[in-house]
Amino acid sequence: MEDLGYDAFFESNRKKLELDGFSVARVTSQQKGAYKVKNTEGEYLAKITGKQMFHATSKEDYPAVGDWVAISEAGNEQAMIRGILPRKTIMKRRHGDKDRAGEKNDMQVIAANIDTAFIVESLGRDYNLNRYERYFAIARDSGIKPAMILNKIDLISREELDLKIEEIKNRFPDADVIPTSAVTDEGLEKLEKYIEKGKTYCFLGSSGVGKSSLINKLLGKEAIKTKNISAYSDRGKHITTSREMYFLANGGIVIDNPGVREVGVTDASAGIGDTFQEIIALAKKCKYADCTHTHEPGCAVLAELKAGNLDKNKYSNFISLKKEALHYEMSKTEKKEKGRQFGKFIKKAKKDLKNAGHKDF
Repeated sequence: MEDLGYDAFFESNRKKLELDGFSVARVTSQQKGAYKVKNTEGEYLAKITGKQMFHATSKEDYPAVGDWVAISEAGNEQAMIRGILPRKTIMKRRHGDKDRAGEKNDMQVIAANIDTAFIVESLGRDYNLNRYERYFAIARDSGIKPAMILNKIDLISREELDLKIEEIKNRFPDADVIPTSAVTDEGLEKLEKYIEKGKTYCFLGSSGVGKSSLINKLLGKEAIKTKNISAYSDRGKHITTSREMYFLANGGIVIDNPGVREVGVTDASAGIGDTFQEIIALAKKCKYADCTHTHEPGCAVLAELKAGNLDKNKYSNFISLKKEALHYEMSKTEKKEKGRQFGKFIKKAKKDLKNAGHKDF
């Protein structure tokens, strides 16, 4: 079980939740309400119980790829998921897609129990340091270590690559950067050595950056369907349509994810603080404790920006992410208040109906 990522943390929580009467398995794939789970006995197609659906209040209450779940076998390689073990980490993002009822799903779970998030960008149209910062904030907020993969380095010269890496190091001085090419195999040995046995790694990035191609290289076979990308546009299509976990020969565990064009933060305040430590340190010197760092007199952040000591793009991205996190938090609070008010309305309506002689209420 350790080869699948199981450890004492999950075992102790299984006992606390009194789920030790069930087998445990790891969710390796998720698609349209069905899950594939794996343990030392084999793989199963699994579903959650109606009771779990009834009690679910958000997407976080449903299993995600990477989760450890308690299962009961139903025969014919099928199983029922009886409970989700507490997560070490959970990576999620905000997005604006609507569900079938027309309501906005503001939060999407990417994967659970991840040790390291590989943020993959290609040296083409996709290359964007602001997007790296967004992913870093989301990962760090969950206690997940972020690392950069700079893919398709075969598209540029060695001199250009050195300049890109220098640019990254200036913006992210402590980040691990792995330059790779699935075409020439450059950097693949370094990437493979970075991946440790029993640890889980999630590949994240836009469509067409080469996530699936890199995982295929690590697996040593074409396990994931890929498609050639236009050399002119360097833009890919969503070839990967579901999240799936793969197990490498060296014992590492990797998760492939569908590409996303937009990465919205949720309530990632802690992650933003960790990612923008330089700005957070300056903010402590501001004249006002509630300084927004946008217009206030005596703002230490604006003073450093004006003096040219603070990167303009980094500052702009910091302000944008802070606003998004605040908006998400306000929206969540408003939804809770609306739910509370609706609950009070229903309670009062039932009372009024009962007083009016409707005994069924």
